[in-house]
Amino acid sequence: MFQGYNALPGAYDELFLSDGTPRPEFRRVVEILAAMSGKEFAHAQQLAELALLNQGVTFSVYADGRGKSASGVADDTRGDGGKGGQLEKIFPFCLIPRLIAASDWNHLDRGITQRVRALSLFLDDVYGDQRILAEGLIPRELVLGAAHYLPRLQGLRPPGGVRIHIAGIDLIRDPQGGFRVLEDNLRTPSGVSYVLENRLITKRAVPHLLDQSRVHRVDDYPSRLAETLRSVSPAPASTTSAVLLTPGPYNSAYFEHSFLARTMGLELVQAADLFVDQDCVFVRTTRGPRRVHVIYRRTDEAFLDPEVFRPDSMLGVPGLMRAYAAGNVTLANAPGNGVADDKAVYAFVPAMVRYYLGEEPILQQVPTWVCARDDDRRYVLDHLHELVVKAVDEAGGYGMLMGPESTAIERDEFRARIEQAPRRYIAQPRIELSAAPTWDPAGAQTSPRRVDLRPYVLTGRDGPWVLPGGLTRVALRPGSYVVNSSQGGGSKDTWVLKDAPEGRP
Repeated sequence: MFQGYNALPGAYDELFLSDGTPRPEFRRVVEILAAMSGKEFAHAQQLAELALLNQGVTFSVYADGRGKSASGVADDTRGDGGKGGQLEKIFPFCLIPRLIAASDWNHLDRGITQRVRALSLFLDDVYGDQRILAEGLIPRELVLGAAHYLPRLQGLRPPGGVRIHIAGIDLIRDPQGGFRVLEDNLRTPSGVSYVLENRLITKRAVPHLLDQSRVHRVDDYPSRLAETLRSVSPAPASTTSAVLLTPGPYNSAYFEHSFLARTMGLELVQAADLFVDQDCVFVRTTRGPRRVHVIYRRTDEAFLDPEVFRPDSMLGVPGLMRAYAAGNVTLANAPGNGVADDKAVYAFVPAMVRYYLGEEPILQQVPTWVCARDDDRRYVLDHLHELVVKAVDEAGGYGMLMGPESTAIERDEFRARIEQAPRRYIAQPRIELSAAPTWDPAGAQTSPRRVDLRPYVLTGRDGPWVLPGGLTRVALRPGSYVVNSSQGGGSKDTWVLKDAPEGRP
């Protein structure tokens, strides 16, 4: 199956060493995979794709080219809920798993947990005393000028004391094999349903492979999420009523909304199903109104409550923020989190770790030039041909300039954009993403394709828990760096291997 496989030059290969032999920690899995002929694997891949089709595992792309995939950074936030020119597609999936060694995962688990703790303390501070701003460790104007900073939430503590109930931390692996944080997703991170579906499909298509590979399970995520939500309820966990609020079936991530509600045993509701009375939230049922204590919201905060945010929103619940401010309902995630996953604020997360935790960051991130700073902006404008420029408020691969692949016209256009609105842009060197063997149906063979990783973190009253694995996104197009499904990417099942039993390799 791996005959003729050649690693991607300059990239860290997730499965093979430079001499073409399997990495020692993955030898057993590679041997089991290699025992399958190309014909056998092609058949298994077809069965996997058929299962995805039958189960309706889809994402949405919009005809205007702006829609985010369900594995993208954020849900659709358009006021019409995503209507008009919406195309439903089966989520592409490669059956060759992405493997992570136990030692690597232990390092990632500690680093991700540390990062989420620091970001949580930063949000508490920014909406509280703003000590980190007063001490000048982060430019005040950078934070308070962020598009997703919500000054009206100043001084408001979330019920349950947790702001980042669900986080998605995007990681890449550099050519030296080190993991780096690419960005943080702290508002409505999507894609975990594909982690669970990918594992289910793998179990059906190649059960022998999983049985022999000692892989951490992921199927307990829904129960963990339900426990997390109950733990931050203003009511006792035993009497808590929780719901999942969706913008509706036209949203790009609606498959995930319904999947999670079903697997958690929660009611899936839309705005019209809820109402606020005496600063408490109720859901309409056939037996009359029922009090709601926790709302796992998948509606963007701009549309959450027309009394506070967009008055034209048809997706929100009037009075919801009054109930939240009164401490009578928990919103997961908390409104206002977007200031912490702003791409310009990202540059200062290592400083947050040192300031709030008194520790050195366990995980590195990508060097970042913030165009709002004069020296950084001058450097970026002089090196546009070398850098990746990103708009701080875009996602899904949009609003980007890939400098090394850009034309002079494209660079001139971005130069004008940066000079006109420098706060909106950051720049980073292009890091060569790691690559993983990926099934190429056109050639009926395996070829290297670039990948990233989004682990998911749940935080309740007892602190963070990281799902072992996460969503591995893969750039299916040869030579591509873009892993988003809305731009031709797909996904893999992510296997975190357990430590080998004592005395066994």
